[in-house]
Amino acid sequence: MLSVKGISAQYGHARVLSEVGFDVNEGEIVAVVGANGAGKSTLVRVISGMLRPAAGQILFCGESITSLPPYEIVLRGIVHVPEGRRLFGDMTVLENLLLGSTHLAARARRAEGLDRVFELFPILQERRLQLASTLSGGEQQMLAIARGLMSLPRLLLLDEPSLGLAPRIVTEILTVIQKLNEAGLTVLLIEQNVRRSLAISDRGIVLENGKVALADRGEALLNNEHTRRAYLGV
Repeated sequence: MLSVKGISAQYGHARVLSEVGFDVNEGEIVAVVGANGAGKSTLVRVISGMLRPAAGQILFCGESITSLPPYEIVLRGIVHVPEGRRLFGDMTVLENLLLGSTHLAARARRAEGLDRVFELFPILQERRLQLASTLSGGEQQMLAIARGLMSLPRLLLLDEPSLGLAPRIVTEILTVIQKLNEAGLTVLLIEQNVRRSLAISDRGIVLENGKVALADRGEALLNNEHTRRAYLGV
């Protein structure tokens, strides 16, 4: 579904990604893991069109999206749920969700989309008239994911969905990601939580200093000596 081919990216003169390449097959969860500063968020910004790469190409379903603006990439079916949630705090839960369904195809299925996200996250239905800024951290992350789902993604890019959340909420969020995947959604999961993310992923990619250091099945990476020493403290 997604092919990242030799992507390099930089901010000014600072190189952040160097010749990164990997594939995501339809129906998979693929985790991209690594330490702070490894280039994970930059990678997802390049895929979603928010940052132009310095070199390389990105293909989605066989067609290049490398030079497309973000709104056209969304129309193709790639939706980015950014790190830090990026909600509109002075708008209600419902208003934030409706903003996720502004393009024509999503607007036509708004009622269906709302039913779907309220089934996944019942607390959002209870809080639908509440300002987003008044939600807990976990509820805000649920809203950020739900808003992304309202755009009818074929490929969901999740950037650090567990960041700053209590362990119980992390488990709840990861369970929802698995449910979405079981229903047919392809997921690229960007995470610092190496153990939890690889445990639910079909395959994993380890980024180090802007380069792919390792790529394998999620289970194999969990048992890899380098991964265990560098990221799991074993």
